[in-house]
Amino acid sequence: MSEPPLDRQTVHEELERARATLHALVADASAADLRRATDGTRWTNGQLLFHMVLGYMVVRALLGLVRTFGRLPDGFSRVFAGALDAGTRPFHVVNYLGSCGGALVFRGGRLTRQLDRTIASLHRHLDRETDGSLARRMHFPVGWDPFFSDTMSLLDVYHYGTVHFAFHQRQLTLGG
Repeated sequence: MSEPPLDRQTVHEELERARATLHALVADASAADLRRATDGTRWTNGQLLFHMVLGYMVVRALLGLVRTFGRLPDGFSRVFAGALDAGTRPFHVVNYLGSCGGALVFRGGRLTRQLDRTIASLHRHLDRETDGSLARRMHFPVGWDPFFSDTMSLLDVYHYGTVHFAFHQRQLTLGG
């Protein structure tokens, strides 16, 4: 089965599905579920749930970068992505520890409210984008995330959060 073409409406719909999914996951998770190890990561379910929300928070930060680098000659973002790729090892340590710490602060209702605010902000930003801005592209540090492509458009970045979320959702071991 093929995916629908990526467009503004598709991204709006997938943002809402992820929001509803997280609400259900958090509502149904027991304390023991949240402490349980995940499948394929070093995080617990609670830490991975935070990391899934963090993916959307990262999207918000990336939007400004793509808007800026998308206006510059291609070489600027290529050099920037290369510099970030050079720091891949420390990035992965910070990414892991950040999600461990973030889960201590953002859990339960606080986690769902954070995602609600983030998704609402992404909806507002997406509604204000022009077709031209959604097509702007920049190079990405492909070593940082398996879902980063060498170049990504602004629309790809909006979609990235959901790809990241869905991948990690499959690693949860809730309810077992």
